Amino acid sequence: MKKAIFTTFVALWMGVIFWFSAQPAVESSKMSHSIGKVIGEVLVPDFKALSSEEQEAIAEKIDYPVRKTAHAMEYAVLGGLLVLMYGSYEIIGKKGMAYGILTGVAYAMTDEIHQLFVAGRSCQVTDVLIDSAGVIFGSIIGVLIFICTIKQRSR
Repeated sequence: MKKAIFTTFVALWMGVIFWFSAQPAVESSKMSHSIGKVIGEVLVPDFKALSSEEQEAIAEKIDYPVRKTAHAMEYAVLGGLLVLMYGSYEIIGKKGMAYGILTGVAYAMTDEIHQLFVAGRSCQVTDVLIDSAGVIFGSIIGVLIFICTIKQRSR
């Protein structure tokens, strides 16, 4: 049962990543730009008192880190799910983590290739590296969750 659940979660999350990557650049930019404005409102003193041009400039500066952080976080979730999925198949320890990382990095590479076919998007090696860092981080978290679960069961 766990195998089916974790495998389904992995497939669904890969679908979510695919959907985000299928968004044309214009739509993706609008989303991250609006998040940049919200962050500006929270972090920049008197943000609302600034001119709209100044607000836009701040949102633009925030936009790039927001997009790259989102990339890393969506792949961190994938990395964690992959390690948990492989663990449900009893591929654990270093081997399970390696499988999770390799699968996640391979998916990141195919995702970047997919973006070559989306309006205004491109294939970026830096995005694969950012996604891979997210996969590694998520895989570590997944291993820690797996270890904590095993320790809880042994009590």
